[in-house]
Amino acid sequence: MKAVGLYRYLPIEHPESLLDLDLETPVPAGHDLLVEVKAISVNPVDAKQRAPKDQVEAKPRILGWDAAGVVKAAAPGAALFRPGDEVYYAGSVVRPGANCEYHLVDERIVGRKPAALSFAEAAALPLTTITAWELMFERMEISKAGAHAGRSVLILGGAGGVGSIAIQIAKRIARLKVIATASRPESAAWARQMGADEVINHAQPLGEQMKEIGEPEADYVLCFNDTDRYFPDFPALAKPQGRIGAIVRSVRPVDLAPLQPKSIAFAWEGMFTRSTFQTPDMIAQHRLLDEAAGLVEAGVLRTTLKQNLGAICAGNLRRAHRLLEEGHVVGKLVLERF
Repeated sequence: MKAVGLYRYLPIEHPESLLDLDLETPVPAGHDLLVEVKAISVNPVDAKQRAPKDQVEAKPRILGWDAAGVVKAAAPGAALFRPGDEVYYAGSVVRPGANCEYHLVDERIVGRKPAALSFAEAAALPLTTITAWELMFERMEISKAGAHAGRSVLILGGAGGVGSIAIQIAKRIARLKVIATASRPESAAWARQMGADEVINHAQPLGEQMKEIGEPEADYVLCFNDTDRYFPDFPALAKPQGRIGAIVRSVRPVDLAPLQPKSIAFAWEGMFTRSTFQTPDMIAQHRLLDEAAGLVEAGVLRTTLKQNLGAICAGNLRRAHRLLEEGHVVGKLVLERF
């Protein structure tokens, strides 16, 4: 089968940072599905996993944690899907990724592809949807039924992949007032298109802009960007008894003490936690993706696909990684077909 992978961890400009490969097709076992990959999306985690380091792989390392495709075979322990089913998923960071023609994935973290979307449109959604959904509804306990309707949420990094779907989830499911950050006209317009009520500039002091729009503090703060950069601002941005959630691991130690006077709760989200640690509730991500598919089909949620970079190959994936590393991607980058 065709695949894109690496042996060495090199700068993306290096021609061997990602390679076109020809590998054996894997065989499903346990709870696995063998999926014929039709489209993939590229996320910051791909670039972080590929980042230069002194390590050489004996076997090629395959990246890629967003895919949509068709089930070709199912292991004896798999019962949720059958060959021919169209699916979408993010996979597991501790297993080979989806940048390959045929991919093994545990069915407990796989959802049925939204019928209303193409494979490319569907591939844009799984990782970011799981991340935003788990952070808001599970970690921060925001009501999915709208019990907290009217409360405010500040989304730092509103035009990125996670921010794009988080705006939709917050606005159209939780029915919150959404304040998103973006620093360029294109990204600000995209955040409004996703449903943001207000957009402020994260390149400027946030506190003053929050006051200007009549929301000096937010009930919830979602940080989808540089946690270290924004952490000093959190105590002033969140309301007393507010909640803050972050997805980007901090480089420096995090001091929670400044959050104590306001009794502000802080939560981390890692969407690979369930698959990495094989938690007893792994199947929650299957259910989550199925529910999200229904919301897409009902017109509540929409794809966050912004740019299709063409065929799945090393050259196009290097381009995607380069764009992500430059830090100005709006929405999601997708590739389709080998």
